[in-house]
Amino acid sequence: MCGEMRRRKQLLSREECIRILQEGTSGVLALSGRDAYPYAVPLSYVYVQDKIFFHCAKAGYKLEAIERNPKASFCVIGQDQIMPEEYTTYFRSVIAFGKMRILTDEAEKRNAIEKLAERYTPYNEKGRLQEIEREYNRLCMLELEIEQMTGKEAIELVKAKQINPN
Repeated sequence: MCGEMRRRKQLLSREECIRILQEGTSGVLALSGRDAYPYAVPLSYVYVQDKIFFHCAKAGYKLEAIERNPKASFCVIGQDQIMPEEYTTYFRSVIAFGKMRILTDEAEKRNAIEKLAERYTPYNEKGRLQEIEREYNRLCMLELEIEQMTGKEAIELVKAKQINPN
């Protein structure tokens, strides 16, 4: 996986990393593609207790890559504020590393899609469940079990927290 972060002052706590994963709406899943080329694809997701769940079709390049090599990383950018006068950005981001798994157990698959759907449509349970039923047989659910997670923020945000800790 990844080594120690060189700029330790910019390291986010585990709690801050989890908050970014809980608040983010999309991220980039990186897999090992054909001929050793990296394959990175933007996806919506849901984070639940050290696991990240995704949905996809039952066939395709993403599934081929996972079957070839289940090791993956997933990156979410929680903040990216351009500061042109400072020639920088004020950013916060998280990268999770782990192994992907295609959910084949029906109870696991159902639980994962319900959590994902609830995350993006929390206010319409009836419609959400109808959509799940309509698409369920064409749906594949994926799980990334997090083995390592790192988060980093711009040094300017670190300094701002030191000045104003609240």
